[in-house]
Amino acid sequence: MSDSLSKCCAPLGRLLLSMIFVMSGAMKLAQWDQTAQQMTKEGMLAVPFFLAAAAAVEICGGLSVLLGWQARYGALLLALFLVPVTAIFHDFWTYQEPERLNQMMHFSKNATIIGGLLMVAALGAGPVSLDARAARRVGMRE
Repeated sequence: MSDSLSKCCAPLGRLLLSMIFVMSGAMKLAQWDQTAQQMTKEGMLAVPFFLAAAAAVEICGGLSVLLGWQARYGALLLALFLVPVTAIFHDFWTYQEPERLNQMMHFSKNATIIGGLLMVAALGAGPVSLDARAARRVGMRE
């Protein structure tokens, strides 16, 4: 990929990929009671713990990907987080039509997001990132 295309697309891609996590984590904190009720309805145990953990993972992982700081780890953390979340909250196989189709679309969306996160985990944040900046600094010192 050309250097200029990589400099443009990587940060834009990270922004778009991270937005859903940062916003979702913030909404969990802002709408704590409603989110806790939804988690309880899904059969979750230790809801306050898992709700706080989910908000922390989404906000910290999302910011990691957004800023390109330890982006491989942040992306991998978010991908691993999404696997059980998707299975628990978008279990389309337990629904009847038309809700089955709605849940299947959410399941597919999450699977697609996992794919994007795995690409960041494999390839890194790109040239316009805090990770790349730190690597350039280390290279200058040697």
